[in-house]
Amino acid sequence: MKKTIGVAGNILVDAVKKIECWPQRGMLVNINGVSHAIGGCVGNTAVDLKRLNEELNVCVFGRIGKDEYGDYVLRVMREEGLDVSAVVRSETLPTSFTDVMTLPGGERTFFHARGANAEFSEKDVGEKKCDLFHLGYLLLLDELDKADEKYGTKAARLLARMRERGSETSIDLVSAQTGKFQSVVTPALAYCDHVVINEVEGGMLAGISPRDEAGAPIAENLQKICEKLFALGVKKSVVIHCPELSCAMDGEGNFSLLPSLALPKGYIVGSVGAGDAFCAGMLYSFACGLPLTEGMKIASCAAACNLSAADSIGGARSLSDTLALENKFGRRI
Repeated sequence: MKKTIGVAGNILVDAVKKIECWPQRGMLVNINGVSHAIGGCVGNTAVDLKRLNEELNVCVFGRIGKDEYGDYVLRVMREEGLDVSAVVRSETLPTSFTDVMTLPGGERTFFHARGANAEFSEKDVGEKKCDLFHLGYLLLLDELDKADEKYGTKAARLLARMRERGSETSIDLVSAQTGKFQSVVTPALAYCDHVVINEVEGGMLAGISPRDEAGAPIAENLQKICEKLFALGVKKSVVIHCPELSCAMDGEGNFSLLPSLALPKGYIVGSVGAGDAFCAGMLYSFACGLPLTEGMKIASCAAACNLSAADSIGGARSLSDTLALENKFGRRI
């Protein structure tokens, strides 16, 4: 029986703009190239999932505007074989977009217009059922980030109701600089089977620094972050990724680390959507019941595929082609 994975949250268009350097205030810098791709948690993660295994049923949930960007989003998603029946078109707000300013080497800075994503709410999910329901980019979902008297936030309520329908639940976040980080995210953890985040987000949630003064990841602290998130209510797995490695802990407290691939100099073209690609690899493993160690292998290879393209989905490949990078490059020592 085919598994159905629902991916809900931000849908947007990434306008990726390559620049030579970051300008000083009031100065001009040339844009050397512009490309467009669907993006956000929904666009990136759902496409990556479908390309990993075209037999998966991947259903997307979100809001777009009645505009050219919205038409573009629907066209690309349909071409990728995604179920777009639950996508709602806003009567008042435009499709969300992000200008992604990308430096040589892949470092990115984002300018984001929330658009129709600000309206996405529990009612847009309706009664659709999924084996695995993933909600992405908390802190950028205005309606779902609002407080709820019973559950803490509207997002937590949505996750609770999806679990009541029999879905496993998963979230990822955005590394937003906001004083609301813990108050928005923490309530959702009690209704999550899985959490897939980066080390910055994990550190902010747990109040534990993931890196030492020299900037290197601290394995012991990463383990403590995982333990803290379980204490906050996560049920089955916590997965943390960063450029150097990924780590995971299961509900029994088993902790494992996996170095990233040893990518050669010049391989990285861009990093837009790399975290979403990693997340897609983990969601695939959750849906298939794979061990977390195997999931991290798939996820880290998927992220490496993403790094080979300037946009957020151009590098996504089949599972076999994705895993081939393991043999091609090996892992960091």
